[in-house]
Amino acid sequence: MALGSTELIIIAILAIFLFGARRIPELARNMGRAKGEFQAGITEVTSPSTAEVDMDRAGVSEEATGESE
Repeated sequence: MALGSTELIIIAILAIFLFGARRIPELARNMGRAKGEFQAGITEVTSPSTAEVDMDRAGVSEEATGESE
């Protein structure tokens, strides 16, 4: 279900009445920041830590493997 232009205009008008024209840019900025923080948190949780990567290499760090080559 996609929103058409008429629905978007109605939503914009309601937002202006509810929050006022001055607060809408601030609200949009805060929503963007929240989205960025959420995505950073998801990336942090799903990416392996350096300890996990070292354990996959039998406890040998990447620096140590680079020195022996």
